[in-house]
Amino acid sequence: MRERPDGNDANDANEANDGIGGKAARKTSANGKAYDPERLFLPPDDDLAPNRPGETLRARLDASGTGRVALALARCLGRRPVEDAWRRALAAEQAVGAALEELTAGGWDVVHSIVLPGDAVIAHLLIGPGGVFGVAAKPAHKARVQVGETLVRVSRERHPRPYVREIRHDCARASLVLSRGCGFLVQVRPVLVLVGAGSVEVSPALEDVQVLEEAQAAALGAAGGVLHPSRADRIHTVARNRRVWLWA
Repeated sequence: MRERPDGNDANDANEANDGIGGKAARKTSANGKAYDPERLFLPPDDDLAPNRPGETLRARLDASGTGRVALALARCLGRRPVEDAWRRALAAEQAVGAALEELTAGGWDVVHSIVLPGDAVIAHLLIGPGGVFGVAAKPAHKARVQVGETLVRVSRERHPRPYVREIRHDCARASLVLSRGCGFLVQVRPVLVLVGAGSVEVSPALEDVQVLEEAQAAALGAAGGVLHPSRADRIHTVARNRRVWLWA
């Protein structure tokens, strides 16, 4: 994404005053208020900012052709309809999304349900003074959870889940996309939030992925001293553009 050239001296001064090097995309309007010109030209269909937490899962459920009777019958027969898993995942993303939305009063922005090529989804991208966090929210209702370097083992489930590997990989892709779009290096730190877990045990060898329980998600807002506001705004402008993620 390219910044639009502007010969106005005042705007050039604003770019020079980014505070941390490089150019900021923010300009100054006639009334002195800062704005990002690229945000003004973003078509509504390409703007991810209005996404609700769990937007992708909502779409899947809405598109499901399985009726309530068929779902009830499947449960009676001991089957596990995929719609049930989607609803549990949706509830987890809604809970974490609501907690992250509370941080917007403190200078943070959050973009929900960013779809990457290959159907991977970043549930929440949190952008603010403390940096950029890619947040995955996973249901773990009253389960004992063991988090390893790549896999997560949930009691009552036969097979481990690749939650750690997935969020690590998705955040690496997001870092490349945002760095390319912003014109400066953007580090996206992976966070895995386990919702409703009975207990959580994390391997000491896991250092690059932050593992939290639901009640701890809001603590991400305490981080600071990483991003200048102009850079945080620039990252948010790029992140909310659906088209930049097409080449993730």
